[in-house]
This record gives sequence, C-alpha cells and structure tokens, in this order.
Amino acid sequence: MQIFALLCILAVMAIASFYLGRQRALAVSGGNIPALNSLPGYYGYYMAFWCALPALCIVVFWLFFESSIVTKIVVSGLPDAAAALPKPQLDLVLNEIVNLAQKNTAAEQASPEIAAAAQHYSRIKTISGMTLFVLTITLGIGGAVFARSRIHVHQRARNKVEGTILVFLIVCSTIAIFTTLGIVLSVLFEAIRFFQMVPVTDFLLGLEWSPQTAIRPDQVGSSGAFGAVPLFSGTMLVSVIAMTVAVPVGLMTAIYLSEYASPSVRARSKPLLEILAGIPTVVYGFFAALTVAPLIRGWGESLGLSVSSESALAAGIVMGIMIIPFVSSLSDDAINAVPQSLRDGAYALGATQSETIKKVIIPAALPGIVGGILLAVSRAIGETMIVVMAAGLAANLTANPLESVTTVTVQIVTLLVGDQEFDSPKTLAAFALGMVLFAVTLALNVIALYIVRKYRERYE
Repeated sequence: MQIFALLCILAVMAIASFYLGRQRALAVSGGNIPALNSLPGYYGYYMAFWCALPALCIVVFWLFFESSIVTKIVVSGLPDAAAALPKPQLDLVLNEIVNLAQKNTAAEQASPEIAAAAQHYSRIKTISGMTLFVLTITLGIGGAVFARSRIHVHQRARNKVEGTILVFLIVCSTIAIFTTLGIVLSVLFEAIRFFQMVPVTDFLLGLEWSPQTAIRPDQVGSSGAFGAVPLFSGTMLVSVIAMTVAVPVGLMTAIYLSEYASPSVRARSKPLLEILAGIPTVVYGFFAALTVAPLIRGWGESLGLSVSSESALAAGIVMGIMIIPFVSSLSDDAINAVPQSLRDGAYALGATQSETIKKVIIPAALPGIVGGILLAVSRAIGETMIVVMAAGLAANLTANPLESVTTVTVQIVTLLVGDQEFDSPKTLAAFALGMVLFAVTLALNVIALYIVRKYRERYE
C-alpha cells in the first residue's frame, strides 16, 4: 500500500512536470511556437521523464533488493545459535519473525529472542520505507528541476523523448524474449533429466501410459510406464472433433457477417458471438459434463451404442463451440481486409455474389483464414479444463470418440498436483510432455507463418 501511494505521488509529480515543462518552453520562446525546435508538448514530456524515470528506477531497485538486505540485517542480530541454524530451519525462524512483526501471530506465543528480532525487523522496515519515500521524492524533484534548467529554444526535445521511448520499447521486447527463453530452458532442463531416466523411444513410441512409480525400493508394483502415444492420440482426437465443429461454423459465420449481413445485424451479432470467447473454460466444462455428455450418452443408448459417461465427443463438441469466436473473428478480419475493388471487378465481369466469394474473396483472404485456423488448433491442443471435466483421465489408445480419453495438458496437471518430488520420473514426465506440447504448438505457428508468407498477395 505504501508503494502504491508513493507511485501515485510520483505520477502526480510527473503530470505537474509535464505542464511546467510545456509552460517553460512557451516562456523561453516568448510565446512564439515556431521558434522552438520541437513542439511544446515534447518539452513537457522531457521534463516529466526526468521527474519520473530516475525515481522509478530507484523504486524497482529497492523492491528487488530490500528483502534480502533486511533479512541479512535481521539474521546478523540473532543469537549465534539461531544464526548458525541450517537454511531450512533458519527460514522457519525468519518466517516466524515476519509473521510476528506483521501481527499475524500473537506476541505471547513467541520467545523473547523472536519478539526482539520482530521489533528489530519492524524498525528496519520503517526506516527502509521512509528512506525510499524521501529518496524517491528528492530524485523526482531534482530531476524535474534539472530538466527545467535545460529547456531552451534550440533544445531537441523531440529527439530525446523519442529516444527514451525507443529505449523503453527495446527493454520491453528484451524482457519478453528473455522470459520466453527462460520458460523454454526451465522446461528443457527438466525434460532432459526425465529422458536420462526414461529412453526417448519408450516415451514417444510407447503404447501404455501409467506414470505411477514406487516411492520406496521395497515397495511392490508400480514400476511406471511412460508411453505417451495414448496421450498424443487423445489430444489429436479431441482437437480434430473440436476443429470439425469450429472451422465450418466459424468460417460460414465470418462469410455471412462480412458479405451478407446488414450493418445493423453485424453490429449486434458480432459482439454476441465474441461473448463466447470471454466465458471461462470451467463454465464450458460444467456445460460439457452436465448437459452435453449425458445428452450424447442418451442418444447413443437409444441407437444401441455403448457410450462412456465421459467421452471425447462431448469434450470436442464443447471445445469447438469455445473456439468458434477465434476462427470467425480472424476469418472476418481477413475477409474484410480484401479490397473492395476486387469485388467491384468481379461484379463488373458478371460474377454473382456467391461466385465472387468463392473465386475471389476466399482465395484472397486464404492466408489469414488458414493462419487463424492454425492458431485455433493451438488453442484446442492447449485446453485443459473441458477435457478434465468431460473426457476423463483414462489414457486409452482409441479412435472411438464415444470412449473416454485424456490429453497431454490434463496429464501435466495431474502429475503436478499435490506435493511432488522433482527427482522422480513421474514428476519429470510432466516437463517432457510440456516440451512436446511446446514443440507442437511452435510447429503449428511456424506453419501458419509459412502459409501466410507463401500465399500472401498484395492488392493495390
């Protein structure tokens, strides 16, 4: 809360600095704006950046290193016997000190040493907060004063402001890239540990999935089977059913809304359709488990078919309904991007509206449509909640949509639920599955980009 209040004060100071910088630029030019090298607003941004950015850097630095510094100071003030404890026990002591300092536990339950350490911790945190506040406000005011003194008629404020924004964009891009790299490496290293225990061929080509392993050497049974083919087949089966529902409905919807619907119908229908994308997946899971699955089972039994209470068909149909907005929105954008001149040219040659759509508009929008479909496939492959609630957890190797199956994402969740030891094949199998899922999703995105680049045509 103190950090939030400090950031609010800093934001108010930056806004005030913007107006002061703008007024300063008008003052040094005598009100003659053409005499300035840049527009007055750029001088305001220049002064606001000098006010906010150095102070924000201090706040970020403080948030990163305050906890470790305060912990070291508190540990140095503990008795020698407590400071010499092993790290896990010392962490428990520090946790007790923090809880007591934050009044999450009663002081009567703590020992005198812990109570004294908690008071010491509270004093240090108070001093740290006051120091941060004073330092941030001082830097903000100092930066604003310095920037104001540098404002003159010939100053290239626009170049400096745009250069600062460019650096900010580069930093954001770098953070995104390193975050992605960190995610990939964290999964890759654990997957390599798994493949050191289980051969890659057994994992990719095995037909039995039973990741339960013995915890103790003398325990009987559960040696573990890590053949992931049933998971891959279940994922593919559910995804194919989902895309069978989503692609025709989504594409036809996009064609109707783009080419046939009146502006009033389009204005009402498109937001209603996109509401489907905002419904939580757990709600879709409830709908699949309580409505669609019993309905399919009833129809199947009336036809003499054996239908599982949890089936791939129920999960796939509901997942397809969820993905319809992805296909329809992306296809609608691609179709609307086709120039009107192509439609007019087709009509001038005597083509009907349906012929124009089939022969001109769809081929022209095909890269965007195919790219949207492949992105929807990636969304289907990564879905978890609907499959958990509607398709089950059984790793069955089957192509029958009326039987229960499981998917890669469901097994990842199952393997990582509860307290786990990250040195057993059972737990590490989740990272191997995640690596395969990442590779498949990346391949689909690469294919989408390739198709878009290969078949893209430029229309003047």
